[in-house]
Amino acid sequence: MTVTDPTRRFSDRVENYIRARPGYPAGVIATLAADCGLTPDSSVADVASGTGIFTRLLLENGNPVFAVEPNAEMRSAAESALVVYPKFHSVAGSAEATTLPSHSVALVTAAQAGHWFDLPRARAEFARILRPGGWVALIWNERLTSSTSFLRDYEQLLLTYAIDYKDVRHEKTTAVIGSFFAPIRYREKVLTTYQDLDYTSLQQRLLSSSYAPLEDHPEHAPMLTELRRIFDFNQHDGRVRIDYETRMYYAQFT
Repeated sequence: MTVTDPTRRFSDRVENYIRARPGYPAGVIATLAADCGLTPDSSVADVASGTGIFTRLLLENGNPVFAVEPNAEMRSAAESALVVYPKFHSVAGSAEATTLPSHSVALVTAAQAGHWFDLPRARAEFARILRPGGWVALIWNERLTSSTSFLRDYEQLLLTYAIDYKDVRHEKTTAVIGSFFAPIRYREKVLTTYQDLDYTSLQQRLLSSSYAPLEDHPEHAPMLTELRRIFDFNQHDGRVRIDYETRMYYAQFT
């Protein structure tokens, strides 16, 4: 079954999301520091924070972070994982209604999430909660699709078996960046990262995606059979590699 409500799409994928989603390169924090004035004292709203993958980077940088997440299952996972950080604050809210006070944060981040937002409403909400001169950074890990034999095979698997992959694939995520920031000029930075995965981790990575059919779907078993085939064909020493470009789009809101 496809869940069209973006706040519910990952409810039954939380464990795989925690185990197998890629992290973000350290250069993201370095860029936010160099270009957006981020310091360890800067308060951050990490919107649609999910299980806290990007939130953790900010907390490790010393930042007070308000992790705003509408999905109860993902929010609970983040709370369990990040409770050890005293500057972590879990917030039941959304990009369009964060519940945060006006002019309360220096930076708003959204990692792997902006394509799910009602962008005009999110923009207005971000402007409301930002302090004067604050910044917004939208960040995505975009999986490369054709640079290796394995990545080409994996892309074809998704095109064949995934439920609504064509509607949410990577070129869709960043297609409206210009209109989101307009008339403010935004900056763009591209970094790289990767995952080195055994078969179990690869299967978890696939099943963490909102478009991957789960056990009750007729395409689930054939998809996993094909995943096993392309893993066996492409693996080296029992592992395959997924390469990503980490794309950052950021601007100062005035």
